[in-house]
Amino acid sequence: MAYPGYGGYGGPMPGMPAQGMPMQGMPGGPMGGAMPGQMGGAPPQGGYASYGGGYPGTYGAPPPAANDPMWSYFTAIAGQDGEVDAEELQRCLTQSGFTGSYTPFSMDTCRIMIAMLDRDSTGKMGFNEFKELFTALSGWKQNFMMFDQDRSGTIEPHEMNQAVNAMGYRVSPQVLNVIIKRYNKGGRIFFDDYVACCVKLRALTDTFRRRDTMQQGSVNFQYDEFMLCTMAI
Repeated sequence: MAYPGYGGYGGPMPGMPAQGMPMQGMPGGPMGGAMPGQMGGAPPQGGYASYGGGYPGTYGAPPPAANDPMWSYFTAIAGQDGEVDAEELQRCLTQSGFTGSYTPFSMDTCRIMIAMLDRDSTGKMGFNEFKELFTALSGWKQNFMMFDQDRSGTIEPHEMNQAVNAMGYRVSPQVLNVIIKRYNKGGRIFFDDYVACCVKLRALTDTFRRRDTMQQGSVNFQYDEFMLCTMAI
């Protein structure tokens, strides 16, 4: 299974802005201030992009600091089990005003966002996963707004090509054509669908990268492995 345009790894999470994207209603200061834990840096050049988050998984991680500004926000929306499910995430993103004038995230998009970071396969997110998601969302939103200059909440297919490249992914015209056919509505890509696409690009790239230990751009998958990694998102 070859990946077109492979050029190695390195660099920060694709789509991450140089500065934190302000998020209305989120902790970390007024509009214009960076979100806590925000990372920065330009996307890597060529190949399938790497990304790293900046927060460890929940396995064996120490309890978050009591003064972490996002901890109180997380506990306010998390269920009694101390994790966030798709419904709670959708409610959080809507109430925080994260999408601004854009259409709120659908339940399907919230589910795949959780699946992207659901390392323990619970269908929910812990605190570190929650922070990592908002870091990624902030970068994706800033990248989208670079091309949605009229603030219509949509971008055109050729702009989607530029947006994918700006995140550090190098996909073939055939793959890009599939992406546009899958995520466009009436010939335009809405922010909600754009994020869903970003989630799948990141998750599939990560799955591929973990198996491409020689960084050759090709790996072997068993049928069950292929089904697991694609059905998960």
